Amino acid sequence: MRDDHEARAWLRSVPGVLDEACAKWSLTVDSPFEGSHVSLVFPAIAGGEAVALKIQFPHRESDHEAAALRAWDGGGAVRLIDEAPELHTLLLERCDPGTPLADVGPETSLPVLADLVRQLSIPADGPFVRLTDEAKRWAEQLPSRWERAGRPFESSLVDRAIDLLGSLADPQRDRVLVHQDLHGKNVLRARRQHWLAIDPKPLLGEVEFAIAPIVRSHELGHSQPAVLHQLSTLVDALGLDASRAWGWCFAQTVAWSISGDSVLPRHVEVARWLLAA
Repeated sequence: MRDDHEARAWLRSVPGVLDEACAKWSLTVDSPFEGSHVSLVFPAIAGGEAVALKIQFPHRESDHEAAALRAWDGGGAVRLIDEAPELHTLLLERCDPGTPLADVGPETSLPVLADLVRQLSIPADGPFVRLTDEAKRWAEQLPSRWERAGRPFESSLVDRAIDLLGSLADPQRDRVLVHQDLHGKNVLRARRQHWLAIDPKPLLGEVEFAIAPIVRSHELGHSQPAVLHQLSTLVDALGLDASRAWGWCFAQTVAWSISGDSVLPRHVEVARWLLAA
């Protein structure tokens, strides 16, 4: 959760939103799940059924989460039961037992993640942000964000990322719905399907882009050999264009390497390893 005025104001609003949501859906709720960072998710009971109540922190990446879950309709992701847009609240299928995929070894989790990319990359239309537009925004904002963070890594990474964000962006390829934050902590063990994705941050893009968060997932192994193995394995398993997949992995990793005024060192290391390869 961001430590700023907006975030603190949102946190103050949560009890009232929770009361309204419980009244709307006749819920009995328990304490929120641990590990919530941007939103709060509560285990709940509705009509005798186990569900999950998600109170979203309003931000652009979650604007179309409900629409994405509705489009997937349970195919590889948790099902949306209902939503209250005025409350920024979702009523969701609960994953039981809810064990994160990150808790199992890479030999198990990498094939699962590849299969989820395949399931989630469906033709779609509607309200979703296009990867072309998001790439343009990243390219425009990256230099100033890098400056504000104190130039925390070499400018060659910034320059190469901006170049790739321009050359890879192609509106003709923005044809499938992708989960742009698919990694082991955003996949939970469930009963209806062995593993289900959560927290999608959806975009309309191309499958080559969807593997970026997996390639840099440190739970799969944080080293250059591990990163390159993840990249080549996913390219082969999904039949991807290797050059475009590499480019998106590098460019998005650099774009996401600065959070506020802070740098994410593991992202920077992954970007260096990819560029060196």
